[in-house]
Amino acid sequence: MSSEPIVTTKHGDVRGRVSDAGVYTFKGIPYAAAPVGPNRFRPPQPPEPWPAPRDAAEYGPIAPQASVDGDGPLADLAPRSVVHGDDYLNLNVWTPGLDERLPVLVFIHGGSFTSGSGSIPGYDGTRFARDGVVLVTVNYRLGADGFLWFGDGIPNLGLLDQIAALTWVRDNISGFGGDPGNVTVFGESAGAMSVCSLLAMPAAEGLFHRVIAESGAGHSTISPATARLIGTRLAAVLGVEPTRAAIADVPMPQLIAAQTQLAQEITAKPKTKLWGEVARNLMPFEPIVDGDLLPAPPIERIAAGAGAQVDVLIGTNREEARLFLVPTGAAAKITGPVVHAAAARYGLPAFRGAGRYRANRPGATPGDLLSAIATDWYYWIPALRLAEAHPGTHVYEFAWRSPAFDHALGACHALELPFVFDNLDDPAFKPFVGENPPQQVADAMHKAWIDFATNGDPGWPAYTPQHRIAMRFDTESASTVDDRADERALWNGRR
Repeated sequence: MSSEPIVTTKHGDVRGRVSDAGVYTFKGIPYAAAPVGPNRFRPPQPPEPWPAPRDAAEYGPIAPQASVDGDGPLADLAPRSVVHGDDYLNLNVWTPGLDERLPVLVFIHGGSFTSGSGSIPGYDGTRFARDGVVLVTVNYRLGADGFLWFGDGIPNLGLLDQIAALTWVRDNISGFGGDPGNVTVFGESAGAMSVCSLLAMPAAEGLFHRVIAESGAGHSTISPATARLIGTRLAAVLGVEPTRAAIADVPMPQLIAAQTQLAQEITAKPKTKLWGEVARNLMPFEPIVDGDLLPAPPIERIAAGAGAQVDVLIGTNREEARLFLVPTGAAAKITGPVVHAAAARYGLPAFRGAGRYRANRPGATPGDLLSAIATDWYYWIPALRLAEAHPGTHVYEFAWRSPAFDHALGACHALELPFVFDNLDDPAFKPFVGENPPQQVADAMHKAWIDFATNGDPGWPAYTPQHRIAMRFDTESASTVDDRADERALWNGRR
C-alpha cells in the first residue's frame, strides 16, 4: 500500500495520504473553478485540468467569511479552520480503500449560509471510513457570493455549488472506493436546509439517493422580493448601486464587514416591512424561491412528491435555541411578556400556548420557556412537517445535555455533530461536550447514520401521522411514540 496513493479524476490525478489507521485521505480537491474574476456571480464552472498529479495532503481554502477571533460568547463554540485563497470550491475525501464499492456520505456544513467550511477538524471523516463508508465534505459559496440576487442572472449560486460537488461525486467517487449509486447527502443547520432544498430542486435529481437533515428542514427560504430588500440594503451600506456588478467591485473584506453590519441591523429591528421573511429567522442570506431552480418552497415541493424516491432521516436537538440564548446572557433577561409575545409571533395561541409549555416545565424560567418555544417553532415542528409530507421518513431527537455553562447549555444546536462524526476527542468540541462525554451516544448515532447510508434503515420504524415513532439519542437511547403530543398539537396548521 503506497503512503501517497494517486487517484485519477476527470480533471487530473490527485495524490493523497494514508494514515496510520489505514484510512486514505484526499483534501482540497477542486470540484469547480475559483469563483472570482469572470466567474464571480456565475454558476460554478469546471476547474482547469492539471497535467501533473495534484498534491491533496492539506485542506484547501475556505469561502470568505467573517472572523470569529476574539472573546465573544460564541467564539469558543464555533470552531473554524481558516485557509485563505480563491480556489475554495473544493472538497475532501476519506475512504478505507480505493478498490471498494462502498456507501458514500457527502456532508454539507452549517453556519447560517455565511460561515463554516468542510475542513473543520471535527468533520474529519476518519471514523466513517474506519466503519466502511466513504465520507466527503465540501465548501460552497456563502453570504452575498452564494445567495445575493436582485432578480437578474442566476440565483442560489451556493446551492448550485453543492450540486456541482455532488456531480463531481457521481463522476469520480468510484475511483476512491465509493459507490456512485449509493450516495447520501447530509447536513446540519444551514446544511440541513440546503439538503432539503436539494431534495426539492429539479437540477439535483438523481445525484443522491438518501438525505439526512440535522436541525433544519424545508421551510427556510426567502422570496425574490425579500432577496431584493436584502440586496438593496447591502448595496446601500456599501455605497454602491444595487447590482451584482457593482458589489463585485467591492474589496472582499469590505463586503464581509457590510454583511455583518446588515445582520446586526436585522437583529436590532426585525420588522417584516424592512426585511420580509428574514425578519423572523434573522438570516439575511438563504435559498431563494425563484420559480425555476427552486420552483417553490421545499416543503411544498416535497409534499407534492418531489424526491419521493429518496430516503429521508430528519431530526432536531431537544434544546436547539439555548445555543443562541445562554452564552450571550439573553436567556437571563427574558421576561414573561416577552415569552407571550414570541409565542404569538410564532403562531401559537399566545397565552394558552405559553401556558402549556410552562405547565410542562415546572420551575422553568422565562428564558427556558422562550428557548423551548423557539426550538419547536424553528426546528422541531418543521422537521415533523417534512416527515409528514414525505412518506417513509425516519425521525430522531438528540437529547443529551451539555455540561457547558454550568449545565445551562443543554441539548443545544450543533451539539450532536461530534457524536455523529464519532469525534468526541476533537479538542475543538471540548467546550461543547466537556471532559467525559458519553461514548455510547456517539456509538449509537454514528452507527445509525452508517446504517441509513448503507440501506436506508437507521434501526427504528419510519414516522407516520398514525404512529409517530422517533428515536431519542441520550445516555440511554430509546424510541418514543408521539412525544410531547400536547405541545405538538398546539402547532397544528402552523409552520
